[in-house]
Amino acid sequence: MSTGPGLGWPDRANESPDDNVSAPDEGAAPEAQESVEAASGESTGTPSGHAMWGNTTSGTAENVGYVPTNGGTQEPPGPRKGPSQGESQLVREALKDANVSQETTVAVIKAMSGRKQKEWPKPAECRVVTIANQKGGVGKTTSSVNLAASLAMHGAQVLVVDLDPQGNASTALGVEHHAEIPSIYDVLIEDMPLADIVVPAPDIPNLFCAPATLNLAGAEIELVSKVARESRLRRALDAYDKDKFDYVLIDCPPSLGLLTVNALVGGDELLIPIQCEYYALEGLGQLIRTVDLVKSHLNPDLNVSTILLTMYDARTRLAAQVADDVRDHFGDVVLNTVIPRSVRVSEAPSYGQSVMTYDPGSSGALAYSEAASEIAHRGAAQ
Repeated sequence: MSTGPGLGWPDRANESPDDNVSAPDEGAAPEAQESVEAASGESTGTPSGHAMWGNTTSGTAENVGYVPTNGGTQEPPGPRKGPSQGESQLVREALKDANVSQETTVAVIKAMSGRKQKEWPKPAECRVVTIANQKGGVGKTTSSVNLAASLAMHGAQVLVVDLDPQGNASTALGVEHHAEIPSIYDVLIEDMPLADIVVPAPDIPNLFCAPATLNLAGAEIELVSKVARESRLRRALDAYDKDKFDYVLIDCPPSLGLLTVNALVGGDELLIPIQCEYYALEGLGQLIRTVDLVKSHLNPDLNVSTILLTMYDARTRLAAQVADDVRDHFGDVVLNTVIPRSVRVSEAPSYGQSVMTYDPGSSGALAYSEAASEIAHRGAAQ
């Protein structure tokens, strides 16, 4: 196997991959350990839900929050299950002899077991939460799916309304959404009852989805000529027996068009995911102005109840600075939990799953579980 020039590995066509890679000698162990500690970003702090090594976690430096230690003499746990996308042989060889604390992993597994057995408090009435931000790629769909899955796994009845023409939320929940499937487009344009399109998510009990199809891409134009075009989703929700749900989460497209306005009019609360980078802050003022207009003219009950910081990279000062700026401006509305960058979160939709079922021990799953717990307990306290 040839690894290309510059890596110091000879090109040995007649040898197996196992023969080509030599185990590091014992004398090199301290240097390998120092490299691991330097890569971990240990000195910059660890966001909530940090990654650990173990059978249920990623096992590579996919996240920035793992904390290698020098304590303990136990051997590292065996290889985790699941695909090994993004892992190179070089990384696996460099890290396989690193000393990793097993104490944290055991504690997290016990904590997860306790949380799964305990139901979170349910709201007195159905909470309709719109998840919106006109900036693309900040984690709207990812947050919608994983928060919904986590709430459902802890006893709540949850409906996800996919209002994005890309249909990514439907994909992540394993719900069919091809052109022949009745979808939210038919509800908005053809006045189909919402009850006719809601289907259960196949992998998670208590979780339901109103899917989106590509037909929704033309809804922005078709809604222009409709009567009460801004409130058609609200009327559909009012006509639907949503009281059987504890939460309705509305996933919005990355724009401030009529679909997003329908979601703002249809919701009672607004959850804004904010990526911990500068560009994500630029459009936030425009979104807040749009919210104020909707409150003034269409939905006076709408309030910004939650802000979730996503894609937090503890290795960078910028992420910490953005987080501090958002907390200074919005105060207690910002969740204490931040969502770290995680390969597992990105991989899960390709298997038609949320990260909560794809890799429940990953940093992303733990962080979304903590965020959902905050949302549930805050709602119960109000």
